[in-house]
Amino acid sequence: MTDALPDVRSFRLSPEVVAPLREGLSEVALQTIDAIMQEVPAYSEPFAGELGVKIERAVRAALGTFLSLVSRAYGPDPQSPLAPALEAAYALGRGEARSGRSLDALLGAYRVGARVAWRELAKISVGTGQPAAIIAHFAELVFAYIDELSAASVAGHADERASSGRARLRHLEDLARALLAGEAEHIIVAAAERADWPPPETLTAVLVPEHAARTAVGLLDGRTLQLSDAGPMVQDFSVLLVPDVDGSSRAAVTGMLRGHSAVVGPARPWLQARASFDRAVRTLQIPGLSTTGRVVDTEDHLAALVLTADSQALADLRAKVLAPLAGGSDSAAAKLVETLRSWLLHQGRREEVAAELFIHPQTVRYRMSRLRELYGDKLSDPTWLSSLVIALTVPPPAGP
Repeated sequence: MTDALPDVRSFRLSPEVVAPLREGLSEVALQTIDAIMQEVPAYSEPFAGELGVKIERAVRAALGTFLSLVSRAYGPDPQSPLAPALEAAYALGRGEARSGRSLDALLGAYRVGARVAWRELAKISVGTGQPAAIIAHFAELVFAYIDELSAASVAGHADERASSGRARLRHLEDLARALLAGEAEHIIVAAAERADWPPPETLTAVLVPEHAARTAVGLLDGRTLQLSDAGPMVQDFSVLLVPDVDGSSRAAVTGMLRGHSAVVGPARPWLQARASFDRAVRTLQIPGLSTTGRVVDTEDHLAALVLTADSQALADLRAKVLAPLAGGSDSAAAKLVETLRSWLLHQGRREEVAAELFIHPQTVRYRMSRLRELYGDKLSDPTWLSSLVIALTVPPPAGP
């Protein structure tokens, strides 16, 4: 196990040792920059442009700060030059994160810089006749200094990524909110640009319980948008807007969500994602439909969606077509309604009606006779028959 590096603040070198190092500082800086350019590909292009001048100046300043730090008089010094150097290294880390360069490239540059700077500075010390003990001690100081700078840059890089990540998440939520609100195209496009989000061809709204949203998002396209507070209609649900879920990819997505509670809306052009969301919400509200532990595809419930588009109209239709039964007892009316529904679905085949309702065919005959008395010619009217089929086969609207 190697010993920890010393604290660079606690060591000092004599002015006689530092003076020749300071004279050769310019050449050391050039050697360091050349090595970084050659050995760290991510920095070759930045050094070649205008940014290269700034980076060269920063390298010279870092080396100069180091020499100033180790050549101070012994004793406490509240004006330590290390603090500005650490601030500069922290800012460098943040800048690298903003530029999209990885931490690997940054740490690689520090490693190369430390090695070359030490080699060149040691060469100067050897040339001036410094004893081996002083040179070895000096090596410890160089690497301790670089270690502190790299730690500051790592912290800056991490803080910038965390900060930019949080900002981007806010922008992505704003984009999802604008899409679900059906905002004007220019507003949505501007929101997508702020979020650095490349628009897909289509978006599909998927409703999942809030507690399962993170798991579901992990299964889907990385561009999926998420919003947890989409309004009272989907309370306790998160809305996911999934890119390009059409054709064969739709089956793949529903397969990935299998075992989860979810409602999958239709694919719509991305600027019309609100339409997919509305369809999913209306499907979620179909009376008697359970989403627990299963994936509900809105494409499988189109007829129910059409027929329940106006729940009050359906309630009024039921009241109208069942009005002839209003005069009898509730139990008698219920039996007649049950028989009439089966009779309509089996197109008047008495034996099939009896088998479904577990009653004698004569009972079916009796009840149908009673229904004909109550409805008269209406049971032969195609318009009335259509109304009866809709009213008796579509689940009644949910109560208030």
